[in-house]
Amino acid sequence: MPSEIRDINLWESGKRKIEWVKNNMPLLRSIEEEFSVSKPFTGIKIALSVHLEAKTAYLCKVFAAGGAEMFVTGSNPLSTQDDVASALVHDGLNVFAWYNATEEEYHRHISEVIKAAPNIIIDDGGDLVHLIHSEYPQLIGNVIGGCEETTTGIHRLRAMNEAGKLKFPMMLVNDADCKHLFDNRYGTGQSVWDGINRTTNLIVAGKNVVVAGYGWCGKGVAMRAKGLGASVIITEVDPIKAMEAVMDGFKVMKMTEAAKLGDFFITVTGCRDVICEDSFRVMKDGAICCNAGHFDVEVDVAGLKKIAVESHLARNNITCYTLDNGKRINVIAEGRLVNLAAGDGHPAEIMDMSFAIQLLSSLYLVQHKDSLNERIINVPPEIDREVARRKLKFWNMEIDELTPAQREYLNSTE
Repeated sequence: MPSEIRDINLWESGKRKIEWVKNNMPLLRSIEEEFSVSKPFTGIKIALSVHLEAKTAYLCKVFAAGGAEMFVTGSNPLSTQDDVASALVHDGLNVFAWYNATEEEYHRHISEVIKAAPNIIIDDGGDLVHLIHSEYPQLIGNVIGGCEETTTGIHRLRAMNEAGKLKFPMMLVNDADCKHLFDNRYGTGQSVWDGINRTTNLIVAGKNVVVAGYGWCGKGVAMRAKGLGASVIITEVDPIKAMEAVMDGFKVMKMTEAAKLGDFFITVTGCRDVICEDSFRVMKDGAICCNAGHFDVEVDVAGLKKIAVESHLARNNITCYTLDNGKRINVIAEGRLVNLAAGDGHPAEIMDMSFAIQLLSSLYLVQHKDSLNERIINVPPEIDREVARRKLKFWNMEIDELTPAQREYLNSTE
C-alpha cells in the first residue's frame, strides 16, 4: 500500500532531526546494533501509533533494523511533523500521517496501518487497539500482542479487559518504572513548560500555576513550575495524592476556587471536563489554559466556544476567547497535548528509556508468543533493570551489588 504523507521532498530536514536524536539516544543505538545482527522481528508486521516526531521515527528505524515491516501513523493530529514522516518514507517505511489532519483523515490513517494485518501493535492512547476490535475484528487473529505507552491508554485497556472485550495480550509499558518514573515525571515536566514558554513568551516566576492532577505527570509539571518561580496550586480527586501534594509544599483546592487565582492552568488528569464553564467565568482576564493529558477533552474548549462572544488568534498556537463579561481566556494548541502540539515532546534522553522499554517488551512478546495467557501483562522487572543498568553504564556510573551474605540476610525467614 502506498504511504500517505504531506510532501516527500521534506525528507532531508526530517533526516537531520532523526540524526540529532539518535546521537542523544545511546540506549536505542545499542539495541539497534544488536537487532541489526539478530533480526528478531523478521517476518513481523508492526503497526505503530505514537506522536510522529524525530524520537518516534528513530524507534521505528530500530524496529526496522531488527527486521520488522513497519506501518506507522501518528497519535495526535497536531503532533505529526511532516518532514519526519517524509524521512521515514524515504528510508522505505510505510507512513500514513500528516500535520493537522481532519478527524476523517486521522481515522483513515490509523485504519491504513491496521489494514496491514499487524502482528504487533505499538499504541499511544489506545486508538489502534480500539479500532481493530471495533472495525477490523477479522484481523485480530494475526496479532501476537502489543504495548501501550500512556496512562490514558492503559485506562482504556483495563476497561476493555474487565468487560471481556480485549482479545490479545497488551504489555503495560507506561507502568514500567523506567517509563513512568522518568518519562511521565521528568519528561512531561520539562516538555510541558518548553511548549508553554516557547508559545507564550511570558514569565512564569511570580505567577500562580494551577496543575490539575497530581499523578507522575502532574508531579513533574508542578516541580518544574516551582523551579521556575511560580506559586503552585494542585487540584485533585484522590485524597491520597492531594495529601502528597500538600506535603510536597503545594496548595490544594477545588478547581472552582483555583480558577479565581490561576495565571496558567495545565490539566494532566486523563479525564474529561476538568476545566469547564463555571471555572472559565471566574478566571482572571488573560488566563492561559493548556492540556498535557492525551485527549483534548480535559479543557472544555467546545464549551468555551459556546460561551465566547468572540475569538481570534492571539499568537501562533494561542486562541483568545472573549466572554460576555469581557474577560479573555487564552487556550494553547486548541487544548491538545501542549508539549507536542506546541513543542517537540519529551527530551531525547528521556524517550531513550521509554522506547528501550517498548523495544524490549515487543521482543518479549515475540519470544513468548506461545505462552502468553494473560490479556494484561506487566513489563517484567528484568526488562526494567536491564534498561536501568544500560542507562547507568552510558552515564559512566557504577552501583554496589549485594554480597552473598547480604542476599542471605534479606531472604532469611528468621
